[in-house]
Amino acid sequence: MSQHHLDHLAQLLAAAKRAGADQADAVASSGTSLSVSRRMGKIEDIERAETNNIGLRVFVGQRSAIVSTGAIDPAGFDRLATQAVAMARAVPEDRFASIPDAPAPADVALLELNDGAEPTIDVLMARAAAAEDAALAVAGITNSEGAGASWSRSSVGLATSHGFAGLYHRSRHGVSVSPIAGAGLAMQRDYEFSSTAHASDLDDPAMLGRAAAERAVSRLNPARPKTAQIPVIYHPRVASSLLGHFAGAITGTGIARGTSFLKDQMGKAVFAPGISIIDDPWRVRGARSRPYDGEGQTTTRRALIENGLLTSWLLDTRSAAQLGLTSTGHAARGTSGPPSPAPSNLYIEPGTLSAEALMADIKLGLYVIELIGMGVNGITGDYSRGAAGFMIRDGKIAEPVAEITIAGRLQDMFLHLTPANDLKFRQGTDAPTMRVDGMTMAGG
Repeated sequence: MSQHHLDHLAQLLAAAKRAGADQADAVASSGTSLSVSRRMGKIEDIERAETNNIGLRVFVGQRSAIVSTGAIDPAGFDRLATQAVAMARAVPEDRFASIPDAPAPADVALLELNDGAEPTIDVLMARAAAAEDAALAVAGITNSEGAGASWSRSSVGLATSHGFAGLYHRSRHGVSVSPIAGAGLAMQRDYEFSSTAHASDLDDPAMLGRAAAERAVSRLNPARPKTAQIPVIYHPRVASSLLGHFAGAITGTGIARGTSFLKDQMGKAVFAPGISIIDDPWRVRGARSRPYDGEGQTTTRRALIENGLLTSWLLDTRSAAQLGLTSTGHAARGTSGPPSPAPSNLYIEPGTLSAEALMADIKLGLYVIELIGMGVNGITGDYSRGAAGFMIRDGKIAEPVAEITIAGRLQDMFLHLTPANDLKFRQGTDAPTMRVDGMTMAGG
C-alpha cells in the first residue's frame, strides 16, 4: 500500500459525502505472505497469498453502517457509499458512536516495524529445516508434527472526513517447530516458535528445535497427581494468558455494560504492591506497536496497573462516551467492523527473582507449561483450565503430569501473583515466569 491507496481512501470519503453521509471514515489494508512447511525432512507446502480490503463507515446523524469489499476499485466507490448510507438510514440511532477529531499521525519510522526485506523460499526452507533437524537429532524424538517458516508484510491506511490520514507498514518473520517423543498412546509433543518484525531478531531455529524436543522428551510418562491446594508456577508462554484475562476485564465495552469482575475496582488494589502492568504501543519493533489507534487517536505508553493499583480502562471513543470519559487510544479495527478497545504491547514488568528462586521454597507445587480449554468467566472471575506440566518437589522440577485442572478466582490469583525476572517480548502480550499461590489442582 502506498500513497495511491491513501488517495483511494480520500476518494471513498468523497463518495460518502456525495451519497449523503454527514461524516465517514475509511480503512484499507493490504498484505503479502509467504510460508513453507516441512515434516520429517520433506517440504509439504509452499504458500503465497496477497490480500486487499477496504471498508467504509458512514454516519447519517447518529445512525451508522459499515460496508467493505476485497476489490479496491474507485469506479465502484459511489455504489459502495450509496449502499452504506441506505443501510445507516435503516438502523437505530447510537448516541455514543462518532468519528473523533484526531491529530496528524506521529512518525511511524521511529517504531521500525518494517525491515524492508522479503526472504526467498530457500531462506524460509533453511529456517524450517534447521528447526526440525535439530529437534529430530534429540534422543527420544520419534516423529514430528512439522516445522514452518513464514514472512509477511502488511499495510494499513486510515482516513476520516475530519481530515485525518495515516498509513503504516509492518513485516513479520516466523519460525515454529513441533516434535513428538515416544510411541503409541504414550506419545508426547511440544513446540517452540519465534516471531519478530525483523529477520535479524529471530531466535536461532536450531535452538528452538532442540528446546522443543528436550521438553517433549521430558513430558513422557506423565502421572496424574492427587487433588491439592498448591502454588502454581506458570511458564512464560502460558503466563501471558493471565494478562489476556486481565485485559479483557478492563476493556471499556465490558465496563460500560457492567459485565466485568473488575468493573468497580478503578483506583483499588487489583494486584500485589510492586506490580506494574504496561501497555506500550511505542515499543520499537513491537508485535503490536502502532503510531495511532483505529480511530486515529494518539497512542501512548500507559501503566494500567501501577504498584498494584488499577489506573486505567482500555477505551475507544464509543466506550469512553458511555462512561463519560475520553478515549485512551486503544481502538482497534478491521475493514468490516466498528472500532473496539484492545491493548497493544501488553506486559507485566519483571520481578527481581529468577524462575528457579521463585520456586525454591515450594515444598509441593505445579509447573504449568500447557493450558487447555477456556474455562474463564469474565463476569465472576472464576477460573478453571486443563493443564499439563511438571510437579515441583522441594523447590525443584520433578515428574511430568497431565490430565489435571487448575482452578481459582482471578481476583485472588492477581493479588497472589509474583513475576520472575525472565521477561522476553515475543507475542504482543508477554509475561515472565509467574507464581500464583493458593490455587487448586484437581487430579486423580
